[in-house]
Amino acid sequence: MRLLTMSLLVCLLFSSISLRAEQSPFAVSQLTSGLKIPWGMTLVTENKLLITQRRGSIVLLDLTSAKVAPVSGGPKVLAQGQGGLLDVATAPNFNRTGWLYFTYVKALQAGGATVLARAKFSVSKRSLYQWQDLLVTHSVTGTSRHFGSRIAFDNSGHVYFSIGDRGVRENGQNTLNHAGTIVRLNLNGSVPEDNPFVGRKGYLPEIYSYGHRNPQGLAFDSTTNKLWAIEHGPRGGDEINLLLAGKNYGWPITSHGKEYWGPVAVGEAQTKLGIESPRKVYIPSIAPSSLLFYQGGAFTAWRGDLFAGALKLTHINHVQLSGAKVVNERRYLEAYAQRIRNIITDASGRFIIATDGGDILRLAPRPR
Repeated sequence: MRLLTMSLLVCLLFSSISLRAEQSPFAVSQLTSGLKIPWGMTLVTENKLLITQRRGSIVLLDLTSAKVAPVSGGPKVLAQGQGGLLDVATAPNFNRTGWLYFTYVKALQAGGATVLARAKFSVSKRSLYQWQDLLVTHSVTGTSRHFGSRIAFDNSGHVYFSIGDRGVRENGQNTLNHAGTIVRLNLNGSVPEDNPFVGRKGYLPEIYSYGHRNPQGLAFDSTTNKLWAIEHGPRGGDEINLLLAGKNYGWPITSHGKEYWGPVAVGEAQTKLGIESPRKVYIPSIAPSSLLFYQGGAFTAWRGDLFAGALKLTHINHVQLSGAKVVNERRYLEAYAQRIRNIITDASGRFIIATDGGDILRLAPRPR
């Protein structure tokens, strides 16, 4: 494990303004650097971190030795625009089954589509095998934007993943494709019988919720069975939503954002009857990239809070919750000035973050 460079440490000393004059709560160490847009991360053992890189490669980082080794057996991805190899997550039964779940962009004849897949993983061989595409989504458009995509699991044997509107606003309300939705499946890729739109004409049965623009964070609260999402809105319209089965989250009918080309509101209104309103809106936009519901032991005062990575405004965003209500917000590492792509925790509850600049950092409680 290497300490951060002196320049970064100096920058962190000046981040107190973002912490409301408090000392930074983190002791920061660098685990590795030089990666190529590390997008997804998951621990496959206590000290081995599997990392996806958007251009398509996968590596295994040994947290003890800091050695990085390639992983074989990954998919062929369409790495164009915002697409490529996206999230990775260990299944709830990973220690017994060895399944890892991935989202990535697959090249089809008409364009790229977000795909949920799974594969087994051999730690000793650093190899994926038994690759299975579970759902090649109906989400192709002529753009290379808004693919999503993050993965979450609940307590009942379901996997969720997010898909953006693919740069076509109307997709947010088109329930005959998967663009702009959260999808819910059984772990084997089949459709749960209790999905909200099973058997309903005009809806794809995999859809759990719709009306999303580009959700790039999903987090499940296993204590209360709440599923949270954070998504990119237009200018000044990023949202945190509490996801409920079968609900419409409004895009592009409702939005708190403005057009990129001028001070003109997007949509018909900020709120509307029959549409779920966000629990938090970011004005200005932070460009959220991930979402974590914190349940760790390292920062006990933060249990039950949400943490997101910010790309545009380059910080860790801490959202304090009281039940399902947002009560406060704090921002960390602003002076670091790096796009935070992903945030997870290790077995001790310390944060591991990935930046678009290729760094993997560990954030532990500052010694007292």
